[in-house]
Amino acid sequence: MIDLEAVVALRAVATNGSVAAAADALGFTPSAVSQQIKRLERGTRIALLERVGRGVVLTDAGRRLVTSSTTVLADLERIEADLHLTGGGPGGSGSGAAERRVTGEVRIGAFSTAVRGLLVDVLPNLRAEHPELRVPLRESEPWETVALVASGQRDLGIVHRWGGLALAMPEHLVETPLFTDVADVILRREHPLAGRTELTPADLADEEWIATFDSTICRQWLRRLFDGVSNAPRIVHESMEFENHLELVRAGLGVALVPRMGRPPLHPDLVAVPTVRPASTRDIAAVHRRSQADSPALQAVLDAVRDAALNRDS
Repeated sequence: MIDLEAVVALRAVATNGSVAAAADALGFTPSAVSQQIKRLERGTRIALLERVGRGVVLTDAGRRLVTSSTTVLADLERIEADLHLTGGGPGGSGSGAAERRVTGEVRIGAFSTAVRGLLVDVLPNLRAEHPELRVPLRESEPWETVALVASGQRDLGIVHRWGGLALAMPEHLVETPLFTDVADVILRREHPLAGRTELTPADLADEEWIATFDSTICRQWLRRLFDGVSNAPRIVHESMEFENHLELVRAGLGVALVPRMGRPPLHPDLVAVPTVRPASTRDIAAVHRRSQADSPALQAVLDAVRDAALNRDS
């Protein structure tokens, strides 16, 4: 009998690229993940990982197992959702309070400003309303979040896409739109452009910028913003934290494009001006596996996220 927990560990290695990264995603030690996969190899009598340099890669058999397990794990999720729908918790008869009680675990992946601007309100409310529901959170970039949800390592993801930038979405995931967030150019109050009500890329062509790392969607959008404008944007400082961007702008070290969601109140030294032609906006969405659509736990968390998204500006 194939050990499904070990299959999940193998899938995590396939998704994250290493045993150490898989362990971090699953909340285990690298040794525990290695032992699970070795146990799976002993049970199947087939090598599933092979060492390449200091790392490992999946063998052909390992890749086939990961691909084949997708359907099995999805079926198990549907079975679990059916059990919750029909029977409630331990010792329950499937009626009354047992049906209304939401239990289990929904693992969330979300980008940093969604954590600050959305989930810090959602998670305490969920804990108060559903004390038997566990909702562990992991911060991750949208591309990583999609991969984690698709591979079963997270159950619900909060992601964003800027403008027309693509965010590949596997067919077995369901995307629920939440709202549109706006980003503003942050400048020092004495900056020559600070009195404008809107800014175009041409207005900003000569500025020095503070930006996120090159591998992020936010950085991709900043580059897209300046399509057709030569030699722009000129990135002089990089940081993954938008709060650092604000402080660097305040120190006179450049300008930055910072989303409104999760943004703290601006210091009096700073002003925020939106962009036009194009506007800097990003669509925020929740994603989950189609096989979990009937899960009461997943639906409770998704409903709470949607309600918070609807009420954030009210």
